[in-house]
Amino acid sequence: MKKFYQYQFKTQKWDMINITNYVKRSIVDSGISEGIAIVYCPHTTAAITINENADPDVVHDLILAEQHFFPKLPEYQHFEGNSHAHLLSSLVGASETILIKDGIPVLGTWQSIYFCEFDGPRNRKIIIEIMKN
Repeated sequence: MKKFYQYQFKTQKWDMINITNYVKRSIVDSGISEGIAIVYCPHTTAAITINENADPDVVHDLILAEQHFFPKLPEYQHFEGNSHAHLLSSLVGASETILIKDGIPVLGTWQSIYFCEFDGPRNRKIIIEIMKN
């Protein structure tokens, strides 16, 4: 048994948006209590990751490091001027797989699921598939 969900939202310039509640809502709606959730980003300048949710300075520091290590460079040849965002998207990755137990996502105490925007502001979407074991 599989259930498919899609959510849309607007992003800011460079951001990490906590999307854990989208995943939780999808799990509850699916009625699946044991299985996996696949969270997918269908964009080439954004990504999905799991990281700390307790201290907002972690997200700040991640964004700062991303901007430091992947700046916009005039040497990039991609005509849209967002090669740095494509590089980060490839590095971080387009999806995460999360275990589901007792109807909730299996995450560590301080973990949340994030949509990473590297090229906003944009209208974005995420796709979540919930699958039963």
